[in-house]
Amino acid sequence: MKTFVIFSDSHMRMGAIEKLSPLFEENDYIIYLGDGSSEMRRFAGIYPQKTYVMKGNCDFSYGEAERVIEAEGVKIFCCHGHRYGVKYGLEELAARAKELGCAVALYGHTHIADVTTVDGVLCVNPGALGDYASPSYCYMAVHQGKATPTIVPL
Repeated sequence: MKTFVIFSDSHMRMGAIEKLSPLFEENDYIIYLGDGSSEMRRFAGIYPQKTYVMKGNCDFSYGEAERVIEAEGVKIFCCHGHRYGVKYGLEELAARAKELGCAVALYGHTHIADVTTVDGVLCVNPGALGDYASPSYCYMAVHQGKATPTIVPL
């Protein structure tokens, strides 16, 4: 079994990332989905083999546009989501994930936590870590070819 801590949209609220940081060591993957990516530089330095940082529409210098990760036989597409119109629907995101052979698509941008299956692709948004009213992240376990995401309030 592989475990993931997935979060997004901290928007310069470093305290929220600090609250999550005790989870970084115990999980197999740390996935940041953009909009505050420079805040992850320190943790990428501490955990370089398991930290993946995506660029959001508010990020200009640090992170990747998108990435595919494979764990336990499950291919996972990671992006911020703004390039796939996720505020208006998840069809384009799911289509890109399928094009890449992925069963899971991780995205942010909307600030709304959501777990939805679209055209056979499990689409997961961890919500906004930097949200003042209801910050959240996602814990995901991948085991024997199946991904199980859980949205966790911070």
